[in-house]
Amino acid sequence: MKSLISCLVIFSTQVLYSNENWPEYRGPTADGHSDSTGLPLTWSETQNVKWKTAIHGRAWSSPVVWGKQVWFTTATPKGHDLSAICIDRNSGKILKDLKLFHIEKPQYAHPVNTYGSPSPVIEEGRVYVSFGSPGTACIDTKTFEVIWKREDLKCNHFRGAGSSPVIHGDLLILTMDGSDFQYVIALNKKSGKTDWKQDRSTAYNDLVNGKPRANGDFRKGYSTPYIVKFNGRVQMISPGAKAAWSYDPADGSELWQVRYRNHSNASRTLFGQGLLFINTGYSKATLLAVRPDGKGDVTKSHVAWKLIQGVPNKPSPLLIGEHLYMVSDRGGIVSCIEAKTGKVVWQNRAGGSYSASMVYADGRIYLFSEQGKTTVIAPGNSYKVLATNQLESGFMASPAVAGRAFFLRTKSHLYRIEK
Repeated sequence: MKSLISCLVIFSTQVLYSNENWPEYRGPTADGHSDSTGLPLTWSETQNVKWKTAIHGRAWSSPVVWGKQVWFTTATPKGHDLSAICIDRNSGKILKDLKLFHIEKPQYAHPVNTYGSPSPVIEEGRVYVSFGSPGTACIDTKTFEVIWKREDLKCNHFRGAGSSPVIHGDLLILTMDGSDFQYVIALNKKSGKTDWKQDRSTAYNDLVNGKPRANGDFRKGYSTPYIVKFNGRVQMISPGAKAAWSYDPADGSELWQVRYRNHSNASRTLFGQGLLFINTGYSKATLLAVRPDGKGDVTKSHVAWKLIQGVPNKPSPLLIGEHLYMVSDRGGIVSCIEAKTGKVVWQNRAGGSYSASMVYADGRIYLFSEQGKTTVIAPGNSYKVLATNQLESGFMASPAVAGRAFFLRTKSHLYRIEK
């Protein structure tokens, strides 16, 4: 186990953060883990709520936390105005409500999605927010001045953007998997200028009378890249439609790819037990366990196991020790899987619908439903519910954990949940 850990380091923003910060979607290590302790087990609208702040607009981006600030994005329901909001971590007061982009003719967004679904990424002095093709911006977190913007990245998201930006060194990396264009692009995070761009290399095989089937609907993706270092090689794992790719994040060069039939991925990749766990997306999601030491097309050579039963389309899984945990989008079927083999250890029904990803904190697993219920379970070889908590509105955004508090975004409010 020690040798495995030594040969792989998880890179989210390439810095080790204290548990006081939650810098990106799925946290400091990009896997839903927090080392915070003293977190509340139970809460309600009247219990363990330090503050509750109403949020205007409609958006599903997850909050990020740095120092005394909490940032997230929002948008008007029809996507004409796109904004970033900064909230004081201690009081819940809105410090800045910054309209960044006005879009005269917004692209179509599916009713399940919004025009503000990608989550920000934050570091000392800077926060980076993206709405996909409509616009990306870098903001000074002290002065609230916009340092740079990009509004020229072409991509018809068709049903709305979803992939969140990630930081690698001096690069801000964006994923543009639309119905017309599919590519990954790295911007210099200081200037916003393009450093590299890599088009997706896969055969979609979807042409009907010379045009993509369903207007390119099966070429889309929403997944956020995941960066790891394995055997001395830094890789960025980036699932898209019909394939997942490993790129060198320094220059965008393709290292390997694994092919599948699915599209519209949203779940973020994980690594552990010597395997990458990649969700293939809609229409019937499959979880692939892939060895990361390949080159070229590894579809037939490096897939250790596949699983269909209970695999969600949207929520990202958790890896705790030797077990993977997942919750299905509909019905709330919670699964515990042997990470090395793909064998189902147990399944049980928590109930509800799920878009938000689970978190593991203070030795407990927290699941956040679209109906506003949080189910807290114990990791292990059997299903054990520790608590259920209900808020007024449902969860689409994934939570942030910082210090001894949860920062929970519902469809209408942002909460600080703390003892």
